[in-house]
Order: sequence, then C-alpha cells, then structure tokens
Amino acid sequence: MAKDLALVLNNGSLNSAVITALAAQRFRTIMVYADVAPGGGGARHRAAYDQQVAHFKPYREHTLPMPYLSILAAPADTQSVDPRQTGLLAPQLLTLLPIIAAASSFAAHYQAAAVYVGLRIGSSGDELARATEYIQIINELLQIPCGQVDLEVITPLLELDPWQVVDLGFQVNVPFEKAWSCSEEGPVPCGSCRGCRSREQAFIQAAKPDPLKLVKKSA
Repeated sequence: MAKDLALVLNNGSLNSAVITALAAQRFRTIMVYADVAPGGGGARHRAAYDQQVAHFKPYREHTLPMPYLSILAAPADTQSVDPRQTGLLAPQLLTLLPIIAAASSFAAHYQAAAVYVGLRIGSSGDELARATEYIQIINELLQIPCGQVDLEVITPLLELDPWQVVDLGFQVNVPFEKAWSCSEEGPVPCGSCRGCRSREQAFIQAAKPDPLKLVKKSA
C-alpha cells in the first residue's frame, strides 16, 4: 500500500467529523469505529458514524467490537462510555490505550502513514502537557520497538477549545449535521445533557449556527 493512507478513529461525534475532514485533506482515509457500548447501545453515535462514512466515502471502513471497555465507564453517563469524549484525564487516557493500539494494528496492516485521534484537552497547562507526553510516548513505542517508523498518531484538536474546533470545522466544510453529541438515544438531541450543552456553547462562542438544529427545524 502507498503511504497516502491514514486511519481515522471516528465515533460519530463532532470531534470525529472534524478530524476526518482534516485527514481527508492529506490522505485517503480508513475510518474505524470502536464499538465500546454494551449490549448494542450507542445506536445514535453509530448512526452518525454511518452518515459520516456516507459523506466522506473512505477507502475502507471497519468496526472494532470492544464492549469490554464499558466495564470501566460510569453507567449513569453515556458520555463517559467512550474515552474519546472529554472527561477525567487519567481514566480517559488509560481506556484510550487499547483503542489506539487496535487502530495502530490496522494502520500497520494497511501501511498507513497516520492514525488520527479526536482527543481534545484544551489550553489547560498540566493536563495538556500530560496528554502531549502520552501521545509522544505512544509514537515512540510504535516507531522504535514496534518498528513502525513511518506511522504517527496525530491529535490535531489536542490544544483547542470547543469553539475553536467548531471554527476549524467550518473552515474545512465539516458536515456538522451528521455529528451526534447527545448522551441520549432519542430521535433528536435532548438539549439538556452535558454533550448538548457543550455543543450549544461551542457554536455560540464560535458565532456559528449549528447545522444540526437547522436540519431539525426544516424536517
């Protein structure tokens, strides 16, 4: 395989849509959905992922069944089930390890140049420093003992605040209406959970309209 491939970890979220668009600017993409929800949960995130697959038309796409990771999550908060969402840093990074490891194995199989991860910390000094070191160590492990000298884990959103992610997404024509942020599994976002509130605030601070709301109003 040529080195023009990149694997993108995508869970149907807003961050996932942005990193997929960024990866598609440089590479042919391989989209991977890590299914960490127990008992077939997370259907709305999966549906959003499928919509993003249809939009971005990747070279390949795969699903990784990893329901055992849900054992480590707080059952009362669906946002915590997926470690690519924001949360306490240490458990977030710990649970992200097997997902990145599995994605890296797929990337090595395809001889891809990069693995894109939607991890976002923001501008907080200590946590940002820890997360940056975490990614650096993973890259060293891949490139030195694992012999994947041309493979790199890339986290383009790591230092951004939520409104900056939205602003960047508009610059690269992200289909925000295909990104799901709600903790609930209803047909429309609930508007009151942490995910919905964070998304609304990000669009307000970026001074941008949320395309998902426009789609729902016109439906």
